[in-house]
Amino acid sequence: MSKPIPDKAEIALEYPDKFYAGTFEHSSRFEAHLESSGLALTLERPGPEDVRKSIRMHLHFGLLAGILRELAADIASMPKDDIVHREQLRDAVADLHRALNAP
Repeated sequence: MSKPIPDKAEIALEYPDKFYAGTFEHSSRFEAHLESSGLALTLERPGPEDVRKSIRMHLHFGLLAGILRELAADIASMPKDDIVHREQLRDAVADLHRALNAP
């Protein structure tokens, strides 16, 4: 089941001879779930064929853990007065931590 995107996602895919970019905003939906080897993430923008788009990604657990470590190391660069985003991240990480430690 997909959920509305609560903020915004911007993606870019670059090949030697092609470049694709897209934005997924509030009218778009996302789904994130764990599979046996990692995280499956889908972003979808519904609508007519000329605006409809989707991306699907799979991040293995080792890469996902590496991304989380990079974010932890870089969080000091986030402005201290960006309270809303800091709280969103803190609360989400707390939820993840509780879930990982649940029996």
